[in-house]
Parts: sequence; structure tokens; C-alpha cells
Amino acid sequence: MTSLPAHYASPMHLPFNRACLDGQLLLQGPGDNPGGPGYGVLLHGTRMLTVQSQGNFVLPFEDWSDESALYLGRWKGQPCYLIDMDDATGLPENLEICELLDENPRLPIDLLSIGGMGRMILHWQERSRFCGYCGQPTNWQASEWGRSCGSCGEHVFPTIHPCAIVLVTRPGEVLLTRKPNWAPKRYSLVAGFQEFAESLEETAMREVAEETGIIANNVRYVGSQCWPFPSQVMVGFVADYVEGEIQVDTTELADARWFPVDALPELPPKRSIARYILDKALTLT
Repeated sequence: MTSLPAHYASPMHLPFNRACLDGQLLLQGPGDNPGGPGYGVLLHGTRMLTVQSQGNFVLPFEDWSDESALYLGRWKGQPCYLIDMDDATGLPENLEICELLDENPRLPIDLLSIGGMGRMILHWQERSRFCGYCGQPTNWQASEWGRSCGSCGEHVFPTIHPCAIVLVTRPGEVLLTRKPNWAPKRYSLVAGFQEFAESLEETAMREVAEETGIIANNVRYVGSQCWPFPSQVMVGFVADYVEGEIQVDTTELADARWFPVDALPELPPKRSIARYILDKALTLT
């Protein structure tokens, strides 16, 4: 049982995208902290700690001044803080623990998305504590999500890694791939990180060729999804088959094959851009 929508009006409304927080979160810089009690986004790895109120999951509300809390902004008009529980000696027993990466999350889409945002922020904070130019400690900038070095004066801002994810089609069939660590019998789309001097369309075509031996072109943008595990944006495309026979890159994949559109294998969960692309493309065929 999941609390997520069965369908999404656009990829912008997929979980982990900012649109899921519209009207609830006013993101502000860490230096704007007003102090006092507020809501807490409590994360332990990819797990989020919440409370239940009248059958619904909500963020816990209390004074986080004794914690290493990072101010996020306003949640439903009240201060909101991010707390990393990874170093906690024990997790509070009165809180509900929910996994952000569950295929069918129990959390509603807004809490799932703010948890993902928090996970991305903690990842970047851990990797930007020291200046990449001179090696000295950095500090949060006052009212924006950047860090500055008091020694050499350099500024750094969050690093987001773009990935292309692409569905290749030919009449009546789609090209799907499988990685060894995925759920049994599940197939999804070719995906990979953008390299130097590439457009994302070029990334999509290169990854298809490298992983499957298939040549594709006519790459068309479908939509994107923030993927905060740890810090990607998945940029989705559909492309047309041109030529080639499947040659699986076994260093990346366990399998790749053409599937008839009326005989598909187990597919990714609907919360993913991969499934959105598939559903969108198959409704047009």
C-alpha cells in the first residue's frame, strides 16, 4: 500500500521534485535561522523519522536547539530544521521510521520529497566542509545555499550530477535493460552520467551504444526528476532505433532485450522518471 498518486500530470510532479513541496516549504538560507521550536526533518541514512497524527504522517515539532540542526526555511509557516541522525546513539522509539527508497513508500509525496531534499543537502554538506582550492574549512553563506572559504575567499555551490535516461523504440517494441542488483525480473531504461563536452542528447545516444550496441537517434526530451541518492537529476528522453544487434555490456548490465509492447516484463515503480517515460511512450504507440 502506498500513499503516492497512481498517476502524475507531468514529470515535474514526480516525487523528489520541488513542485511536490509547493505551498508548504519556503526554502531559505541557513543563515536566516530565526531560532526557536519548529518542524524537524530527521534523517538516518535513507530513512526518515516522523510521527503519526490522526492516521497521517507529519514532521515532529519541537525545539531543536540542542541538535546540530540546519535551518531549511518555513514548513507550513513554521521554522523547519534538518537533523542528521546518522551519529545518534539510538533512534527515538516514539517516532515512525520510513524508508525513502521504498518502492511503495508509506510517506505522502510531500514528506517523501522534503526527505529527499534533506538527504541531498546532507550529502553535499559532508563533501563541501573543506575548500577544494586551499583545503581550509568552509562555512555556510548567510542567506543562500552555498559555502565560502574564510581563508582564500572562494565560494562553492551545490553540485548536481546530470544523467540521461532513455527509452529506445522501434515499431511494436521497446529496448529495456536489467542490472544485476535490481529486483528479480525487473527491467528499466538505459541511463548514464553526462561526460565532458556532451549534450544530454549525446549522452543518451552514447550510453545506448555502449551498454547495448544499439544505434539510436531522433532523441526527444520527455521530462526530468531530481534523484537525491545521492545527488542526481535524471533527464528523460525517447529515441528511435536506427541499426545494430544487441551486444550486452556485461560490466554494466545483466541483460538487455527488445520487448513487445504487449508483453512487458516487471517495470520500475511509478514514482520514477523511468516508469513515467514508459507509460507516456506506450500510450502514444
